[in-house]
Amino acid sequence: MGKRFVLVTVSVLAASLLAAARASAQATCGGNIGSCGTITSDNTAYGTTSAEFLLFAPSARGQALGGGFAALTTDVSAVYYNPAGLSQMEHAGLMASSENYIAGTKYTWAAVAVPFSGGSKAFGVSLANFGFSNQPVYTVDDPTGTSGQVYSVSETAIGLTYSQQFSDRFSAGLTAKYINDALGEVTGNAFAVDFGTNFHAQLGGRPIRASFVVQNLGTTISHSGQVLDLLVQRTPPPGEQTVPQEGATATLRSKDWPLPITFRVGLAYDVFQTSAGRLSVLGEFTQPNNTAPGFDLGGEYAVSLGSSGFSVAGRASVLYAPDNNVGTPDSASAGFVGSSNGSAQYRMSAGGGLYYRPGNAPFSIGVDYAYRNMGLLGGVNMVTVGFTW
Repeated sequence: MGKRFVLVTVSVLAASLLAAARASAQATCGGNIGSCGTITSDNTAYGTTSAEFLLFAPSARGQALGGGFAALTTDVSAVYYNPAGLSQMEHAGLMASSENYIAGTKYTWAAVAVPFSGGSKAFGVSLANFGFSNQPVYTVDDPTGTSGQVYSVSETAIGLTYSQQFSDRFSAGLTAKYINDALGEVTGNAFAVDFGTNFHAQLGGRPIRASFVVQNLGTTISHSGQVLDLLVQRTPPPGEQTVPQEGATATLRSKDWPLPITFRVGLAYDVFQTSAGRLSVLGEFTQPNNTAPGFDLGGEYAVSLGSSGFSVAGRASVLYAPDNNVGTPDSASAGFVGSSNGSAQYRMSAGGGLYYRPGNAPFSIGVDYAYRNMGLLGGVNMVTVGFTW
């Protein structure tokens, strides 16, 4: 079975790299006849999904690894990255994150997970929120926003996760989510599921893991609210005199927006492992429904600090984002960090963590930090605090 698993993981990795290379080649061709020698068409559905906050990395550890964390995760954050990893937890845990996102927005996330049935199964609950509040309303009549009218945005997702080990090498999990999208005076709701699998075995005496995850597969979002209700006055036929009338009630109907569905295929391997330390490398290919496919490569080094109970970890990754190729002729003077030649398509992330576990006690506490380069939008910082018991 070990040889069979190695063949499967190698095949998955080869397919992922081939798909990533093909996506990069298509992005380079730009959909035109050129040096590529072929005709390609780009029908990518850019900007056609709602509830984009569902794609935000919820933990600093995963964010520092560029999102390619689905194959490696076995902690509470597995409720987001890969539900299959949750059943590999050794102890119950609680995790919370906070991130000051771009343009004065904020993202917060918290989750708790508990293993049961001797550790072969696990259950988790998660809550995520993104938005801002009390921003001025700009209209044609009030372009300066000084009328005192304000609006807020609050996007929330509540998730329930179940994960199970089906053998010593395979686990699977499912997260069901309720999504509420409150945009100003209108709201919308949706339901979605995440499904993930995790294959884990040994290669050369060290752990190797492969994952497949599909996220946000669910209903569409259509917004409603009293602001969409209005009275309609009948326009008289041409040449006819307007007569007194009562307005007819009507409701504006908003468009149904799909969720940002994403397919992920990942692989992680511990290239170095001792009783005191570990070096893991990982890669992941992503295929979303609202932008071009991409991939990322990352690594994590973790080491225990003797018998003190403390341990530290360092992480770094590079993400290939083919849609991040926007630039302006005067990018430098405008203060942008991107460029029109596509160099900004590669984004770096980095971070680390500090953990404490007294002896062999199940109780532990840890703090993780991550910095992520957002291309033209600058960079963001995230802090995550976790507990196990």
